[in-house]
Amino acid sequence: MGGRQRPPRARTPRQGRSAGGGRVDSRVEIARIEGFLAWEAEVEAAGRDARAFAAQFPWLPEAERESLEQAYAADRLRYAEGVVDRAVERCRRLAARYRAECRRICARWAALCLSVTLVAVLFAVVPAALRG
Repeated sequence: MGGRQRPPRARTPRQGRSAGGGRVDSRVEIARIEGFLAWEAEVEAAGRDARAFAAQFPWLPEAERESLEQAYAADRLRYAEGVVDRAVERCRRLAARYRAECRRICARWAALCLSVTLVAVLFAVVPAALRG
């Protein structure tokens, strides 16, 4: 079935390395292995489906059937790669949105805590200043 297309990759700069040095993050490695296995399963399914599709044309010469299989599998893998790339991009957009929302919520909580602290200080200082 010719050469395989590349598996879709996450395009993050921190692949497989933790911020603390040369240690490998096991979660990232497990995710990478899962991605590799899922892609290999897709490659196998594309080949299997391509053979089944080409078998519907028994009158084609063997070379043309193999060419049809290769074209079918390549087209399916291109489509699968596009699906994965779109899903990865969507996940990145959602992660960025959630990070921004988390920062906004943290800023609100910090402002609330600061306000409550200032009000408590004012309630403690103002009566003492009025008495003295």
